Amino acid sequence: MKFAKEIRVGNIIMVDSKPMIVLRSDVNGSSRTGFTYKWKMKNLLTNSPQENVFRGDDKFEVVVLDKKAVTYSYFADPLFVFMDSEYNQFEIEGENLGEALGYLKDGMECEAVFYDGKAISVELPTTIVRQIVYSEPAVKGNTSGNVLKEAKIENAIEENQIVVMVPLFVSQDDQIEIDTRTNEYKKVVRN
Repeated sequence: MKFAKEIRVGNIIMVDSKPMIVLRSDVNGSSRTGFTYKWKMKNLLTNSPQENVFRGDDKFEVVVLDKKAVTYSYFADPLFVFMDSEYNQFEIEGENLGEALGYLKDGMECEAVFYDGKAISVELPTTIVRQIVYSEPAVKGNTSGNVLKEAKIENAIEENQIVVMVPLFVSQDDQIEIDTRTNEYKKVVRN
């Protein structure tokens, strides 16, 4: 058990028997009157946001989640199926995957996050390489400064396609490296 004053952003705690991740923490008060902690949190099971205010001496159980390397196998509406190295299958609902949906591709390696023995989400690698499936051609005369254009990248499910802003010299069928945390173009990958 930890006091509220010891909890940091990114910690996973139990609030009313629900696992919550702390997304933001604001501190108010003084040493004479006592501190209060206003936390913006997200329920790990339902992805629903929540804001609460706690006193510095409130106690919380900190949860450590298990992680396991898995590969994406297939989509069985409404579940996404992942498999580990021992051929165990784990089903995760699409709404729990969030931004990861746009990057999923058959055979993609990632980490499944488990709570209480159940897979609740996945964590992607920090950078991935994807092929551009559609991009507008560069327009002559549009080269002053750092000009970017939209490019759609390949993934397993077309309606979840991600759009990445890329430099003008990048064209369709190029392989690019993308930072999955920020959805930013890093570089063109040449063979």
